[in-house]
Amino acid sequence: MSWEIKTLSALLDKDENLAVSQEGDCLFITSEHGIDAYISLGGEQIIVESLLFSTAQVSNTANLNDAVLRTHKLFPLTTVGIVSVEGAEYYAAFGALSVNSSEDDIRLEIDFLFQNIEGMLDAYEEFLN
Repeated sequence: MSWEIKTLSALLDKDENLAVSQEGDCLFITSEHGIDAYISLGGEQIIVESLLFSTAQVSNTANLNDAVLRTHKLFPLTTVGIVSVEGAEYYAAFGALSVNSSEDDIRLEIDFLFQNIEGMLDAYEEFLN
């Protein structure tokens, strides 16, 4: 099966631990713990992404970047990058899947992303103002 926003929305609406809404070409999802993420489709990929914190909140960027690179293996299926949103830069956690991924793989990716965000916020808290 090749996923589309409409079919992804229908799948995620079944999960009572998620609030799901469509915003343009993306889905906006909120976990039961209040963590937000966006899901988008691009080409052959499904991207699940959540903003962690603004780069302006970071007290020492070099030290945080070093910590992210040294700890990334502690957060399976999730990568950290920097994205620009309306002129501001943010650290973001994201995962990528094939548009042909199974329902179970999509749910697993989302579950891991939300779990990993909680761990990342705890692990990187010391680098924030």
